[in-house]
Amino acid sequence: MPGLFDGTPLEQPVTCEHCRKTHGQCDCPRGADGKVLLPKAQHPRVRREKRRGKWCTVVAELDPVATDHKALLKLLRTALGTGGGLADGDLVIQGDHRAAIVAKLKSLGYQAKAAGG
Repeated sequence: MPGLFDGTPLEQPVTCEHCRKTHGQCDCPRGADGKVLLPKAQHPRVRREKRRGKWCTVVAELDPVATDHKALLKLLRTALGTGGGLADGDLVIQGDHRAAIVAKLKSLGYQAKAAGG
């Protein structure tokens, strides 16, 4: 990607608007449109469902490009000491851990809310 004033003595590389590093060095999470999408800009919903007769907690509405679902799932499973997996782009955690997951996501910077009753 050419920088500002490309080919002149005033040439400057294109930098990230958040961390001010060049785009090659930047590791900020980006959404599907290429803009920086930080956890505080995401609003996941945490709800509980009954699947196969047992309660599970579902974390939905996370951006699939900007969020590392596998790493976040592992973090939540380890923190709660339970199992879980990915289903249709949502994180599914075994058991009713809605309040604990909302608290953990908020500590990570997400604007999480409990959904449902």
